[in-house]
Amino acid sequence: MIAIDVVAYEKMVASCLREYPLEACGILLGSPLKVSYAKSATNVEQSARIYTVDPKDMLAADRLAEQLGVELVGVYHSHTHSEAFPSPTDVTQAPDGTWNYFLVSLKRAIPEVRAYRIAEGKITETPVVVESSKMR
Repeated sequence: MIAIDVVAYEKMVASCLREYPLEACGILLGSPLKVSYAKSATNVEQSARIYTVDPKDMLAADRLAEQLGVELVGVYHSHTHSEAFPSPTDVTQAPDGTWNYFLVSLKRAIPEVRAYRIAEGKITETPVVVESSKMR
């Protein structure tokens, strides 16, 4: 199971809706068991079918994680026309088997969010729990 702060969840989904019809992407910060922050990133592909997180955004997120005393724990991206399940491209491009890969499907009127671990080509779904935000 992976928990995600409600504010991070809302930011993640909002960024996916804002970028539609292109795929959105972003970086997730927190701990291995909880996503505390979602930072939107530029999809350098500018595509409705694939994404690549801008390396400058990844570096900025890494620096932010250090400042906040948290770590990079994954990425998210939207699927504009398909289910919230990793595509073969998603599996091939998954850089870290310990990360959480959140997918936001915009195929239907209500976005669907699911999370996965992808290690050595194996996809394992991780149940997502949205938690109340603490005052910051």
